[in-house]
Amino acid sequence: MSEERGLDLLLWRHAEAVDGFPDAARTLSPRGERQAERMAAWLDQHAPKDLRVVVSPATRTRQTVAPLQREHEISAQVGTDASAEDVLSAAGWPDANGAVLIVGHQPTLGQVAATLLGQPGADISFKKGALWWFRVRERFGVRETVLRAVIPAELV
Repeated sequence: MSEERGLDLLLWRHAEAVDGFPDAARTLSPRGERQAERMAAWLDQHAPKDLRVVVSPATRTRQTVAPLQREHEISAQVGTDASAEDVLSAAGWPDANGAVLIVGHQPTLGQVAATLLGQPGADISFKKGALWWFRVRERFGVRETVLRAVIPAELV
């Protein structure tokens, strides 16, 4: 076969949250709630059906994923103190097959995106509520990483 599925890795930064302390208890703003609802509706239409969802334990990420109404696992491995390597490990990148959605935080998600784009250590701006969709696949015997989509919250 010339092309196999590989792994779809979707990165979703939590929607807009109110300022507060402690950081882990911050909640979504009304605007953030709307962002989460719209992106969840987009994901319901476009994301693979076998999507595994991994969410940071922070309140704002759990609120962001709630409208998606899919089973999800809470993991500190994608939490506020996670590294890009932690997130990639939680996703099984690049060797797993299937689809994984990580709901997490900046700057970590920007660092993950930079790593996948061949710029490890760089900082990429990852806007609140945005979704980045990567795919790793093997094609004609060569492993390649493809950026399938970048979707800012305001475009859904």
